[in-house]
Amino acid sequence: MNNAEIETKMYEMAVAFLQKRFPTGWGGVGIVHTAQGSFFTSVALECANASALLCIETGAMCEAQKYNERVTHCLCVVREDENAPFTVLSPCGICQERLRYWGEDVRVGVTTDDGSLRFVPLRTLQPYHWTRAYPPAEQEHYVDPCE
Repeated sequence: MNNAEIETKMYEMAVAFLQKRFPTGWGGVGIVHTAQGSFFTSVALECANASALLCIETGAMCEAQKYNERVTHCLCVVREDENAPFTVLSPCGICQERLRYWGEDVRVGVTTDDGSLRFVPLRTLQPYHWTRAYPPAEQEHYVDPCE
């Protein structure tokens, strides 16, 4: 599958899962795609202590790590209630840091003014990222087990 096909499929899967998991009220779903062809979905961890919450896409990233798969795409879709339109959320700063483990070429869904589906490479969101101060070989990163 090419990027456009992967990205469209991710959006469709996220919306379908959101409608099933959150039939009424607010809902949000994160989804990642891996180089191995897997799709992992997740929802925000609900907790009585707001300081212990995790972002919507964190669980999907954890699944990719669990199976030692390289994330190539990440998307977060939310809606305010069952009558509201679906909205893509750009990854927050913490999720951008998490995603950099798989490299700055990871394609992420971003919020657009017109609500269109758009993915950009992670490097586009942080052109002056702090990792530029260090050689790539010295940075923690994904290592393909087949290499």
